Amino acid sequence: MYRTILVPFDGSAGAWQALRTALRLAREASAALTLLSVEERLPHFAAAVGEVEEEKELENHYFARVQQEAVALARAHGVEPATAIRAGPAAHVIVRYAEEQGCDLIVIGASGHSGVWGRLLGATTDRVVDHAPCDVLVARAAHALA
Repeated sequence: MYRTILVPFDGSAGAWQALRTALRLAREASAALTLLSVEERLPHFAAAVGEVEEEKELENHYFARVQQEAVALARAHGVEPATAIRAGPAAHVIVRYAEEQGCDLIVIGASGHSGVWGRLLGATTDRVVDHAPCDVLVARAAHALA
């Protein structure tokens, strides 16, 4: 069974679905759970160093807030997650983090990502699945029947 579960978490509907799925698995397996947020919208050609720092501070504040909400949900379900925020291309950062931390499962949301991943969701999810050093579970939100 899984011992270390990584959830890429940007606060989107897809990320929340992945978290709910990962919480069930973490409880069942008594596995460690980590929420990883990736800052990838930092300006590549900023007019000034201050512009990069300002954007980084805004994203850090956003991710700290959504991670705090996710930690509260996890604790309510009896799981004490670790959190991390990294900068760079999302798929690369997720795969590298999983390798560095020895994760044996990545649970990633399939849809509903915010602007942070929205433009490249398919590419990000595909790259994580293709390059992850461990199993990857793509969590899909339940769709209401019409």
